[in-house]
Amino acid sequence: MANGRKRTNSPAPKARAKRPAAPARPKAPLEEAGGEAEEGEALASDPDTLEPDLAELDEVEAEIEEPAPLAPVRTPTKAEAAALVRAQNAPALTNRDPLQAYMAEVTRHPLLTREEEHRLAKEYQSTGDVRAAYRLVASNLRLVVKLAHEYHRNPLSLLDLVQEGNIGLMQAVKKYDPDRGVKLSSYAAWWIRAYILRYIMDNWKMVKLGTTEAQRKLFFKLRQEQEKLVSQGFEASPRLLAERLNVTEQDVVEMDQRLGHDELSIDAPLGNDEDSRTTRADRYLPSNAVPADERLGSEQLKALFRENLAAFAQTLEGKERYIFENRLTADEPLTLQDIGDKYGVSRERARQIEAALINRMREFMRERIPDFDMVAVPKG
Repeated sequence: MANGRKRTNSPAPKARAKRPAAPARPKAPLEEAGGEAEEGEALASDPDTLEPDLAELDEVEAEIEEPAPLAPVRTPTKAEAAALVRAQNAPALTNRDPLQAYMAEVTRHPLLTREEEHRLAKEYQSTGDVRAAYRLVASNLRLVVKLAHEYHRNPLSLLDLVQEGNIGLMQAVKKYDPDRGVKLSSYAAWWIRAYILRYIMDNWKMVKLGTTEAQRKLFFKLRQEQEKLVSQGFEASPRLLAERLNVTEQDVVEMDQRLGHDELSIDAPLGNDEDSRTTRADRYLPSNAVPADERLGSEQLKALFRENLAAFAQTLEGKERYIFENRLTADEPLTLQDIGDKYGVSRERARQIEAALINRMREFMRERIPDFDMVAVPKG
């Protein structure tokens, strides 16, 4: 990298954050995308809320790849020439590689000199001319492809990384100040990496990673810290890792499991048979299990009935209260004859009191519970 950095007395940015480094080795997801994980940690959640430290930006140039030297050309035989003609006239089996098509389009835009870049940046800053912004963006598209290659690991698509990096490049052009002594390519590299890193964190797994500060820290540093402890002769236990990274042991265990295992869909069919409709859910979940939403609704309905029954009981006295507690809501209800014997009335009279009590209770529930007649009263 060149060392010709300039510092100015311009006001400091609102927030300071280091540049995320280029990937070094294919280990953990973002360890692949940064040798020093702490440099990318601050960018993982929302790069739009940060601003790069201009004094720490390295100079980055968009490069033009030199074509490889061509092998000596051999004159084809008549049979080879005929086969080549037939192949050229035959319909294509596959479309053109989209990455090659994109690179062919990118190389159409020439690089800008430092003077042209400064003039266009000043023009866009003062007038907001989108044509000037277009030239600034187009001249640095090669830089996006170069940086996207540094972070490219399966299962992520290179073109997806390029697309996210292009968004970061446009954001850089929007915020670039040509009077601060930093080249646009160096300033834009920070934003390009920031958007690529955020995309990697959001899409590395089906279940999103890095939703909390502790998870983002572990996503960047866990594998690196484990290797450091092992190299020092320590056992990389969750407790020691939690102390070193200032997180909880539970966070360490969960992130280690999520980084070390792939997700499995319980709705995916088992086996390779296309006609098979058996899923993991069919195997691991009982087929007669009540769905969770129905079970929760039933429990809430029972709680609502119990609450209103208790309120209704407070309005009762004498024989009605006794019938309600010892027959209507009791686990072992008394018979009508038992109630008649207690109060010296006939069995029929006890039944009439019970029927009137049930009607009163129904009206009470209609007033307290919306759509009471549309729901079934749960037992118990």
